[in-house]
This record gives sequence, C-alpha cells and structure tokens, in this order.
Amino acid sequence: MFKNTFHRHTCISGTKRVISHTEMKKEEEEVTMLQIGNALVSLDLIEQFFCCDLDKCLGECCIEGDAGAPITKEEYAKIKEILPEVWDDLLPAAKRVIEEQGVGYVDEEGDLVTSIVDGRNCVFTCYGENGMCLCAIEKAYRAGKIDFYKPISCHLYPARLQEFPDFTAVNYHRWKICKCAEVMGRKNHVRLYQFLEGPLTRRFGKEWYDELRTACEAYLEEYGE
Repeated sequence: MFKNTFHRHTCISGTKRVISHTEMKKEEEEVTMLQIGNALVSLDLIEQFFCCDLDKCLGECCIEGDAGAPITKEEYAKIKEILPEVWDDLLPAAKRVIEEQGVGYVDEEGDLVTSIVDGRNCVFTCYGENGMCLCAIEKAYRAGKIDFYKPISCHLYPARLQEFPDFTAVNYHRWKICKCAEVMGRKNHVRLYQFLEGPLTRRFGKEWYDELRTACEAYLEEYGE
C-alpha cells in the first residue's frame, strides 16, 4: 500500500536529490522515503529505535561537533530577545563569544547557526549534576522565565531537516554518541517517530503527525521491523 508514496534520495557530496521511479532501479543503495504532505520522511524514523539516555551520554550532542545548532532568522531574533533571561547560566567563555560575535553566525555551508566556544561547545550549554550538559534556553523555559523552548533543530535531533523548493526532507542523523539512545529505544520499544512526536508536531502540526503515525503503524504491520 506504500509503494506509490515511496521516494528515494541520494547523498552526493553532502547534497540530496529526489530521483524518479525509473532511476530507482539503477540506485540499489538508495534510502526509501515516505511522503507525508510536503515532507519526505526517511524510513529510519519508522524502523530505528531511539530514546535518549542522558545518564550515559550526559547531553554530549550539545558540546560535540564543529558548528552550532541550525537556527532560523526568527529564532535568531528570539534568542537575542531572551538573552538577558539566560545570561547568568552561561559560562564565562560563552559570554565572551556572544559579546564578540553575537548569539549566532553563518557557518562554512552558509547556514545560520548558534555561536560556539572553542570550535565545538554551543554557547547556551550549561551544566547540571554529574556534569550533565543542559540547554540554558530550555532551562529558562522550564522555569517559566521565557516562552521559547529552544531551536527547533535541537528539539528535533537526531532528525535533521533539509529544505528544498518543493519539499522538506526528514532524515535520521546517525552519530556514535547516540548509540546508547538506540539501545535504550530498543529496550523500551520506542521508535524514532514516537520519540520525536513533540518536536515533529511542533514543526509540522498535529494533523501531519497523526498522518505520519498512521502510516508508520500500517508500514510496521505490513512489513514488520
């Protein structure tokens, strides 16, 4: 029942393209996608188990990598607005970076991202018990100080979005530091699309997510894991 809603994309030098059904026969290693509205969703979101295990990873995704978290222009403006509410939770080095270059910058790929410290740590990283990395923005939100949860790219992780003229691609970003989350997800029988219900609903809307969930359940019933 899903054959007509599958698309395939390939990754060539970091860019993605949608290929035709004729090309599919020639591209045996392509990733199959599920179309929901104007989004093409990787089957990884259905087949992959995932549930963050913060006791093991300690929020390492906030401090690893060589660029900040992708943000929109609207998010950039919002972060500048709420900066006074999170300032006291930021590390001294992060404050210096923000004072010098602001809350964000354009990276080598031309994307607007949050500023980082020492080429890796997000400036909005703060620390809780046992050295666990926390998001100062999310912390302020949970304390009722601000009405902005955190950038949607952070909320959606490990899913990554890529915008094209006619559709949005939703892919699973595999990273070794999240291996424990895959183990936890399998242990608790939580699939990636289930784990990301909140952020996917925030980004695409409840009706879209309900359609995705229905498609995922039907896919699993027909094809299994």
